[in-house]
Order: sequence, then structure tokens, then C-alpha cells
Amino acid sequence: MPEFDWRSPETYQSLQNAGITDIAWECLRRNVDYQRDYEAMIVNSPDGEATPEFRRRWGICFRA
Repeated sequence: MPEFDWRSPETYQSLQNAGITDIAWECLRRNVDYQRDYEAMIVNSPDGEATPEFRRRWGICFRA
């Protein structure tokens, strides 16, 4: 795992222009339960699309 100095402003440089959805995604993708559910969904979803249950559980909404 990479080491970061949480006290260093450089560590957070990429978040300077991040929107709320970017920050939400960063939190979600690090969630162990989300990772587990995502892996299960990929295995069980024949077309690779997010299932309604997965979307509901994680509050994910895809917009074009």
C-alpha cells in the first residue's frame, strides 16, 4: 500500500478540483463491503450491468 503523509498538502492536490461525486466515489471504492458486492455482481451479472439490487444498496445512479 502506498504511503502518504496525511499532513502534506501535496497528498490532497488531486482533490483541489474534485466535485462531490468524485469524493463520494473515492470513499465508496475503498469500502470493503462495496468491493465484495461489486465482485459478486460482476460474476452474477451476465451482461456486466449493475443490477437493480446493487444500485439500490449503494445508491449508484448512472447518467448519460
